[in-house]
Amino acid sequence: MLIYKIFRRPEWDTLARDGASTGAPVDLRDGYIHLSTAQQVMDTAARHFAGESDLVLVAVAADRLGPDLRWEPSRGGALFPHLYRPLRLTDVVWDKSLPLGAAGHIFPEGMI
Repeated sequence: MLIYKIFRRPEWDTLARDGASTGAPVDLRDGYIHLSTAQQVMDTAARHFAGESDLVLVAVAADRLGPDLRWEPSRGGALFPHLYRPLRLTDVVWDKSLPLGAAGHIFPEGMI
């Protein structure tokens, strides 16, 4: 199963350079890395990255995360994946630019 993380370009560049990341400021504040399922990621982009361009969508293999991945209630009680360790470059299956279009972010074809 793939789960997703949206990074701002500098955050992604740090992960790509260092091989690991503790996430964005919100992740550091909350003590875990916020991730989303394919069904949740579009709403995540709209809520938390509205109007932002130069984003990177990162697909992560959930089975590579082991017991540090926890499914916890968030928006409206839905279970969201939260990672309680740094995200490693070896966890990433692919990364793609997440451009901003007139109606919001443009997700890769066939992803959802």
